[in-house]
Amino acid sequence: MLHGLWKLTLVELKIFLREPLGAIGTIVIPVLVFILAGRAVGPKLAPASLPANSFIGVGLPILVSLFISISAVLSLVTIISIYREGGILKRLRATPLRPQTILTAHVIVKLLLTAVTIALMVMAGKRYYPVGIHVPFVKFTIALLISTCSILSIGFLIASVVPTARFAQPIGAVIMYPMLAVCGLFAPIALLPPALRMVAKVVPLTYSVSLLEGIWKGDAWAAHLGDLAALAVVFVACTALSAKVFRWE
Repeated sequence: MLHGLWKLTLVELKIFLREPLGAIGTIVIPVLVFILAGRAVGPKLAPASLPANSFIGVGLPILVSLFISISAVLSLVTIISIYREGGILKRLRATPLRPQTILTAHVIVKLLLTAVTIALMVMAGKRYYPVGIHVPFVKFTIALLISTCSILSIGFLIASVVPTARFAQPIGAVIMYPMLAVCGLFAPIALLPPALRMVAKVVPLTYSVSLLEGIWKGDAWAAHLGDLAALAVVFVACTALSAKVFRWE
């Protein structure tokens, strides 16, 4: 099983990198946004002018990180839909590989690309942001991978029911991007209208933002057990539901 998973993961990675638009959207655009913002404001700021709650010091890196996760979801939804429409999923299912192995390979590819993108973002940040800002990048990367894994489960649920590849990415974007407005990144959740506060409580990006902000500022994992539990619940629920409704053809 592990040998098949490894080989399939390498194949899927090669297929993804052969498609320029997918690689650009997943890797290049988030890093480019971070670099442009860093070039615009980073050199003008001293470490003391980047308080722990500033958008440039905290919000921007987290916003770019969420874009990385959302891009991974949209890419996943599109690829699964194309594979289903082209009969590739049906043929893969007929192989000795288990369905779980096939789907896990796609998740591993997205997580690897997420790790690469965040690494490039860190290298860009060292050049364009003031020296003296200390961030636990290893812990932050782990937190981002956890968040991405949870958010990817939503992508699988979308991919399970989306009708055709043509509508896959638009439907995914309509579902994912509005979550950014109520996740607490741009405005405190307490200041949102009551209806939006209720929405924020069930949106996984809310817990991702809380976890990423806390880890970025140096919080211990124990301080965010609630966020981790919420992301785990989203992952388990969406994975279980997508397993029931997933269409292989």
